[in-house]
Amino acid sequence: MSKDKILSNKHNLQVLYEDNHIIIVNKRAGDIVQGDKTGDKPLSDVVKEYIKAKYNKPGNVYLGVVHRLDRPTTGIVMFAKTSKALPRLNKLFAEKKANKTYWAIVKNSPLKPETTLINWLKKNPKNNKSTAYTKEVEGSKKAILHYKLLKTLERYFLLEVELETGRHHQIRCQLSAIGSPIKGDLKYGFNRSNKDASISLHARRLQFIHPVSKDRIDITAHLPNDPIWNACEA
Repeated sequence: MSKDKILSNKHNLQVLYEDNHIIIVNKRAGDIVQGDKTGDKPLSDVVKEYIKAKYNKPGNVYLGVVHRLDRPTTGIVMFAKTSKALPRLNKLFAEKKANKTYWAIVKNSPLKPETTLINWLKKNPKNNKSTAYTKEVEGSKKAILHYKLLKTLERYFLLEVELETGRHHQIRCQLSAIGSPIKGDLKYGFNRSNKDASISLHARRLQFIHPVSKDRIDITAHLPNDPIWNACEA
């Protein structure tokens, strides 16, 4: 077993890609990307510890948070390892030049097997929830996503989702609004929780041009080890 693999296991960290400027990991359900009011140890600290141990770095380790995933969501999260890479990665995401693909297991099959959803989402900070509207309302933001039905499971349906905008709880909210809430997502209308408190939404793939090397990067994150997720790949 390689040293990298041993370190990954020690830190419960699944590293999908790493170079001098970037590290990409597969987030587990329940991990928070950045510190918050809960005081729980964030994934960013776990990644710093991994880097510190792997390279025997003295002192503080630099790590920039590029984007986030909701706590109950799994999949790809990218961090910047250098101050040179961070603003370039931020620009990449701001200009929508990073293509993110999600997989979602939903309760009901959408009426259309493939389409684009356009809503205006308004966030309520009090309950940390967004509401989808069919037209613009005060304080709302336009939300666009594209989905297609990938697979019909025994009791659920697997959708592939690509975001055109990045709004608060966008996939969760928009899929719920068409009657296809994500499995385990009590907040957006699913009737029961998953055993591990996750929701069945996974950041599956990330494609972008490396901001420093200019290489094309294409990363796919393994699915959670769960019977229903396993059925998605069967």
